[in-house]
Amino acid sequence: MLQVVALVLPLFGLIVLGYLAGRWRQIPTEGLAWMNFFIVYVALPALFFNLLSKTPVSEFANGRFLLTTTLGTVVVFILSFFIGRALRGANTQTATIHGFAGAYGNVGYLGPPLAIAAFGPEAGVPVALIFCIDNSMHFILAPSLMAMGGQHKLSKYQLGKDIASKIFTHPFILATLAGILAAFFSFVPPAPVSSLLNSLSSAAAPCALFVMGVTAALRPLKRIPVELAYLVPIKLLIHPAIMYLLLIQIPDLNTIWLHSAVLLAALPSATNVFVIAQQYGVWEERASSAVVLSTALSIFTLTTYLYLSTNGYL
Repeated sequence: MLQVVALVLPLFGLIVLGYLAGRWRQIPTEGLAWMNFFIVYVALPALFFNLLSKTPVSEFANGRFLLTTTLGTVVVFILSFFIGRALRGANTQTATIHGFAGAYGNVGYLGPPLAIAAFGPEAGVPVALIFCIDNSMHFILAPSLMAMGGQHKLSKYQLGKDIASKIFTHPFILATLAGILAAFFSFVPPAPVSSLLNSLSSAAAPCALFVMGVTAALRPLKRIPVELAYLVPIKLLIHPAIMYLLLIQIPDLNTIWLHSAVLLAALPSATNVFVIAQQYGVWEERASSAVVLSTALSIFTLTTYLYLSTNGYL
């Protein structure tokens, strides 16, 4: 157990430091803009490229793994969506945000550093691949369901163009594709470029985790909405349980890939859940509360999962 605590303490410690800094120096959220740009457009793409470019090409051809992980997330999204519709009487737009709160984990900021620290560099491959598929799915679901719900009516052409633009211009997805191509052609960057990529990769995790803490501090939890009584357990407990039960059906699945995927499923709701809610003007304050509360509680659930997985209990 001490080994697991030693593993997660530095990572969650960065979140706590960010939170304390945010509470101490009430700098407006606009102050995070360039830091977020650095993380999303520079540091994490460099990390993904570095990991994938050094991976044997054969490891990318695991279609059943990607289909299974996508199925697990879709099932959780549908579950969260229809509970919102049936139990809370939410409209389509609000139920969509419920679906994201239950199924859209923080696979960008928290996923890579935690998975790689727990399971080694090999975990970077499934993390990057799952990120690409999950984000592509969310980029499709958000505008499509919001359009169906009566907001932001777009033509089919404009809707398709918007979705394709979000998918094929996302820096993580572009970095993943570049990394796969580099691995396929055995491309090795020149030494100065490689050194720069290594420096950026090293900066990705601490910057991302610190910003997570600051963001939580600047969006304090004012109250706990009743919907979080089921959405947070769905995100932190049911999502990883469904993912685990689906993945153990795949024969001879690499253990690191299995535990990395379940770990991603166990992550708290992503900050992007609030961003999507804010973009469409739906369920904004409660979406923010879902992110903050699930992040706080995930300290305990993620530590428990890491203890079970790294000690051979799963």
